[in-house]
Amino acid sequence: MITHGLKNNGWRWAAVLLCCAPAAVAQVDPQRAAGYFKEAAALCERENGKLWGVSLCGPMVIADAATHTIATSQPAPDAKQPAMLGFANSATEWGGTRWSTLVWQMLPADAHARGRLMMHELFHRVQPQLGFQIRDGQLDHLDTVDGRYWMQLEWRALAKALGATGPARTAALRDALAFRAARRKVFSNAAENERLLEMNEGLAQYTGTVAAAATAADATADAIQQLAAAATSASFIRTFAYPSGAAYGLLLDEYSPGWTHRVKYADDFGQLVMTAAHVLPGEDPDAAAKQYGGPGLKLSEMKMDAERQALLAELRRRFVQGPVLVIPSARSASFTTAGMTPLPGEGTIYPTYRTTGEWGTLQGAQVLVSADRSLLTVPAPASVEGTSLKGDGWTLELAAGWTVRPGERAGDFKVAKNE
Repeated sequence: MITHGLKNNGWRWAAVLLCCAPAAVAQVDPQRAAGYFKEAAALCERENGKLWGVSLCGPMVIADAATHTIATSQPAPDAKQPAMLGFANSATEWGGTRWSTLVWQMLPADAHARGRLMMHELFHRVQPQLGFQIRDGQLDHLDTVDGRYWMQLEWRALAKALGATGPARTAALRDALAFRAARRKVFSNAAENERLLEMNEGLAQYTGTVAAAATAADATADAIQQLAAAATSASFIRTFAYPSGAAYGLLLDEYSPGWTHRVKYADDFGQLVMTAAHVLPGEDPDAAAKQYGGPGLKLSEMKMDAERQALLAELRRRFVQGPVLVIPSARSASFTTAGMTPLPGEGTIYPTYRTTGEWGTLQGAQVLVSADRSLLTVPAPASVEGTSLKGDGWTLELAAGWTVRPGERAGDFKVAKNE
């Protein structure tokens, strides 16, 4: 499993991407956690600051939200624990120090995958001091037929480029860049929105991939596997930057050694590779697509889109058309990235969502977050009496001084402060 935290326009988000079987259950095992900390220390000591000019080593905390147990790589500070501990892997301030945070149940059983995850999160710990903001953009286009189609073709060409040398690598790279350009031509805002996440999670995943690998060949093989696995995801919205960042980063290692010491936050992976490799995108992406199974891929995506539209209709019925409860958003939240679903015109459905605000605490299997992230919506509860409310897949604990009132439409409700 890979989990990560991100910061968007001052909002703190902690996201969880589910991809591997959990290695542990129940409360944190101190001995096993100590072993994981040693693994991370060995990896970052081997890396020794070569990638970014600073050591990735730093304080780490592993937590379990259900049992409220934690393990730390150094003595825990005498300060209130961050609310996100145990809900998502991320990086956060605790006691005046920036820590990498890991969720106990979500640490992979596989040692290599676990090392990659820990190095990924240790990069996020030092990310701000390197000048890379933690932001992302609106990526709804990656849940459309064309968005998914061109993205997967880019991944297939990148995998081919990573596994080839000489003219064959150059040709595959030109194809990848052509597919990238074709997608961004269809979606006018795609370039900047994709770039933001690639400079956030893409750099972190590249770092984890390289730092966890014993050799460059091992890192390349891992990146190729990541590209193949990424295509099986139901949504690419929050996941695409992981395999893309690892792949482009490794290609830059070949074409522009030491590029991590020159890259800037405003850079784009595609432009960096074009400059370093002295290549331009292929001129006919449609013709090139046939070499990568394009026709079959398009049919598959069209079928999947029909199923997606049925899902959107059901979500719209539950979270928009039917009676709902509307809650002010909070500045922090944890959620699962796998299964995030944009609801055009309304916002995005976030799975396994948990947040705490001045109004209380909300936990939901699915929560609609408005496009401007100012409001949260869940199906209306059967009863609004008391401070503990339950609805279809969610629970809400109201804080003192807050209540539930009738909403704008008949049958709707809203959380509001007592007057």
